[in-house]
Amino acid sequence: MGHLDHAAFGWLTPALSYAMACIGAALGLRCTVRALATTGRARRNWLITAASAIGTGIWTMHFVAMLGFRVGGTDIRYDVPLTILSLVVAMVVVCAGVFAVGYGKDRNRALLVGGLTTGLGVASMHYLGMAAVRLHGDVAYDPVLVGLSIVIAVVAATAALWAGLNIKSPRAVTLASLVMGAAVSSMHYSGMFAVSVHVSPSGATLPGATAMQFIFPLAVGLGSYLFITSAFVALSPTADERQASATAQRPVESAAR
Repeated sequence: MGHLDHAAFGWLTPALSYAMACIGAALGLRCTVRALATTGRARRNWLITAASAIGTGIWTMHFVAMLGFRVGGTDIRYDVPLTILSLVVAMVVVCAGVFAVGYGKDRNRALLVGGLTTGLGVASMHYLGMAAVRLHGDVAYDPVLVGLSIVIAVVAATAALWAGLNIKSPRAVTLASLVMGAAVSSMHYSGMFAVSVHVSPSGATLPGATAMQFIFPLAVGLGSYLFITSAFVALSPTADERQASATAQRPVESAAR
């Protein structure tokens, strides 16, 4: 049985991955708040931005944490197509959940359906990412811990969508994002603690890319996307600000006439 180390760099990768999950959650919540205050194309665009932010945050959290994953007695590589597929899955399922809430007329039903769909999708993303791992040996999972990680994913997704519907103030969004980041991290590490590896030493070259060759550059790129999008959202006027600006312009237009 190979020795598994989930934090080969100490607290660096868990802390950084938690931060990425919180940033994605906070950005997604702010975009959802903006979306619910608009209609038409603007709502659709804000919801897409929200979904991409949350999906990117969750995926980046997972693979930043995986940078610290080591198995004694074997190297680790990642199957590139499967890793990309896990990112696509994260984006698509989060988008489905966010749109269900953003356009659903029965909010409670939309919340339940969206939370279940998104949670199962996030869990699928995690285990697709794990399926992309290539090493010398066989990987097995504890079904109880796998089930726990799926439950946490569904609860976290439902809570995130509920927060998008009900939380408006920046302070509340910050607190909610910290809780959601903890939930996503808990889902990840519950799934990782379910893993056991029976190492079969071999001198053969493993297929795929190393974490530093592929995962790290992609995570940095997606992290940059989150920061740029955060700046865009921060600089975009809210619905109240647009209304106040329009109200202020009316007396000027009336005087000009």
